[in-house]
Amino acid sequence: MIYRFRVILDTQEDVFRDLEIKASASLEDLHNAITQSFGFDGMEMASFYLSNENWEEGEEISLFDVSDEPGGRRVMNETFLEDVVDEKNTRMIYVYDFLSMWTFMVELADIAEAEEGVLYPNLMYVHGQIPAEAPEKEFIAEEIEEDEYEEDLDLDLDPEDYDNLDFDENWN
Repeated sequence: MIYRFRVILDTQEDVFRDLEIKASASLEDLHNAITQSFGFDGMEMASFYLSNENWEEGEEISLFDVSDEPGGRRVMNETFLEDVVDEKNTRMIYVYDFLSMWTFMVELADIAEAEEGVLYPNLMYVHGQIPAEAPEKEFIAEEIEEDEYEEDLDLDLDPEDYDNLDFDENWN
């Protein structure tokens, strides 16, 4: 089976790539196809986020395991497209280079049979030029009621009482 994706850069202008890739390919294979199709060198950290129909971030699947304990997070090279994407779960968010925050919406557009003589992954269509810098993101904080904020600050801690503070002063 072949998955056909539309990968859209989150920007004002229309910038997208249509890719097809084997359903048995890993998310790392898709990551490589995306970076190459948009002209990145692929040397920066990246993650996929499973998403719903409202493009809300779900589980993160990163390029490398950066969790506190080994195996604590799924990684791209061990996660296969057919295990995370199907006819009902068609959307993912892809973030490349966490300093610049290149953000892409990745949507499964079609599932097809492999064509003889075609090498996969295959860049099918290119539209728009990627800007020189990643588009600015507007991060909107969740509004907190004043009472909730004051409750969070009320910790009843005495800064002079070192014995009961929850930290190790000799941590290094």
